[in-house]
Amino acid sequence: MISKRFMPACAAALATLAFAACGASNEDEPESPATGGSTPAAEEAPELSGNLAGAGASSQEAAMQAWIAGFQEANPDTTISYDAVGSGGGREQFIAGGTAFGGTDSHLKEEELTGAQERCGGPDNLIEIPAYISPIAVIYNLEGVENLQLSPETLAKIFKQEIKTWDDAAIKADNPDATLPSDRITVVNRSDESGTTENFQEYLNAVAPDVWDFEVSGDWPVKGGEAAQGTSGVVDAVKAGKGAIGYADASQAGDLGKASVKVGEEFVAPTPEAAAKIVEASEETDDPGAHVFTYELNRTTTEAGTYPIVLVSYLMACTKYDDAAQGALVKGFVNYIVSPEGQQAAATNAGSAPISDAVRAKVQPAVDAIAAN
Repeated sequence: MISKRFMPACAAALATLAFAACGASNEDEPESPATGGSTPAAEEAPELSGNLAGAGASSQEAAMQAWIAGFQEANPDTTISYDAVGSGGGREQFIAGGTAFGGTDSHLKEEELTGAQERCGGPDNLIEIPAYISPIAVIYNLEGVENLQLSPETLAKIFKQEIKTWDDAAIKADNPDATLPSDRITVVNRSDESGTTENFQEYLNAVAPDVWDFEVSGDWPVKGGEAAQGTSGVVDAVKAGKGAIGYADASQAGDLGKASVKVGEEFVAPTPEAAAKIVEASEETDDPGAHVFTYELNRTTTEAGTYPIVLVSYLMACTKYDDAAQGALVKGFVNYIVSPEGQQAAATNAGSAPISDAVRAKVQPAVDAIAAN
């Protein structure tokens, strides 16, 4: 089956943190994103109350904090929780029915997709939509080196532990003006199954297949490094280790160094704007389902200003819930997340790139379908 080409109508909206409308405005159709459906006026929207639990990708944690705060402020009788257990745990809990919604940095694979569809009561009752776009930063702790540059093959060899010291000739070649110490490199990886790990491996395998010849998955394949739980665990381990290097959602890197990676003939830093550009050049997958919108990212792009180590993090939900009140609450919360207001909240708190108006228009019918029947 031929993949569907992702061609945003307003690509510039994704490449910046602005929310200019594409085409005709919606001024005649007021929105109430924090209280329910996409078009009813605020006074017509149902009053939401109750508790809602989700779990999943730790990369979404900072964004989730902003989404929960914004939604609960508008809906004071609601309590939303999100357990950042990692993408693998989030998918497992959602499929098992343990949570009402979930977050994952890699789209559902065949068996998981079948399980999620069964949990939701049918293929077209599963919702899987992009909610969060962010660069995965290569974070490092190296005194005196502020602007580390790494080419794809060098990066792959570092994480495969074939390059063992910071003054290796390959790193020197990428950083001719830097004073590199002879410190030993400590590679920090995720200990849990992780969508961030899978996205990072997808990049390494795509750009340096002769070096990174492992089967790509959410589990780290190289033994002998330092393993840490969750995004925060990796960040803490790199902070604590002189000469350490790891990978983490850029929003949580703090004051650690963030390497620029070589794309074409230039080195590109992990900014939201550079991360957003890769989605413009990527295609939708052929994953089945009327409300499933997932993407195969173009990791090998050579387009200037594009950062290719990116995760597109998805929300998982159902269109039907046994409890109608829970369905209404899920609908209201997810609607807020994908709204311009929700996306701006995530951009402010987590440094993510907002989804474009074109993507929002594509996924909005999925959100509107929640609890519709």
